[in-house]
Amino acid sequence: MARTIIFFENHFIDFYQKQDKKVKEKIQYVLELVKQVERVPVKFLKHLTGTDGLYESRVEYQSNVYRIFCCFDQGQLVVLFNGFHKKTQKTPQSEIEKATTIKNRYFNSKQ
Repeated sequence: MARTIIFFENHFIDFYQKQDKKVKEKIQYVLELVKQVERVPVKFLKHLTGTDGLYESRVEYQSNVYRIFCCFDQGQLVVLFNGFHKKTQKTPQSEIEKATTIKNRYFNSKQ
């Protein structure tokens, strides 16, 4: 069982390219887990309560926390949207709204 990961538009790529080498390695590790492990631990992938199918992939490196929004499509496909460096306890509502907008554009583009 392996999931396929795709990137919708350039939001994730832009975020990824701005990170340093060690953060990129950690992101790759977490994405590999999401692809390969059937039941991904909540530490790495969590459904966001109150959203329609929006998940956040969680990456921690040293004392920094990064979040990458995604969703599932057709059960297996993980579609990566925007990512950001988390600086507060709560995920900023503006980031959730941005991810929701991108997710809606993704599903609309498939019709």
